[in-house]
Amino acid sequence: MTELQRLTTEYVDLEDRIRLSGESAPGEAEVVWLTRRLVDRLVPHLCAWLEKQGGMGLASEDAGVADALQGFALQAALQSLVPQPPVAPEQARRSWLVQSVDVTAGDDALQLVFRGEDDARVSLVLQAQALRQWLGILHAQCVAGGWPLEAWPSWLAEPIPAGTPPAMVLH
Repeated sequence: MTELQRLTTEYVDLEDRIRLSGESAPGEAEVVWLTRRLVDRLVPHLCAWLEKQGGMGLASEDAGVADALQGFALQAALQSLVPQPPVAPEQARRSWLVQSVDVTAGDDALQLVFRGEDDARVSLVLQAQALRQWLGILHAQCVAGGWPLEAWPSWLAEPIPAGTPPAMVLH
């Protein structure tokens, strides 16, 4: 299975889907497509894992404080992004629609395995900081597509900082 090292996430209006252009090694790319329905199902699982990380698992009566802390952590993660050239989808060896995502939670990272037809699979391992960055980018792309945002927690619904490019590379 291919493990992605860099990732460019962008909404493609013509497809009404999110395109993940991933690079496993220099010059080796793969494109996978996410539907709104799949994103809506995936986001709560990713956010729930983040909410348990870093000692921020506060009691339910402290939900407002927990949301504020998560929001601060998100903003800090996004501010630490270093712009890089995007992964070029034209260089991809294949392009396919994701039908399911396996999420394996570890103590300090999540592994996402994107699955398609004919045993097509790629994996992505994200630690908390990188996951926050990617969720911020993914959220911005969902907003760009005009997708409903009910699946997103309030701490992720904050506006993305000014100057954040619409499609960013995560590595």
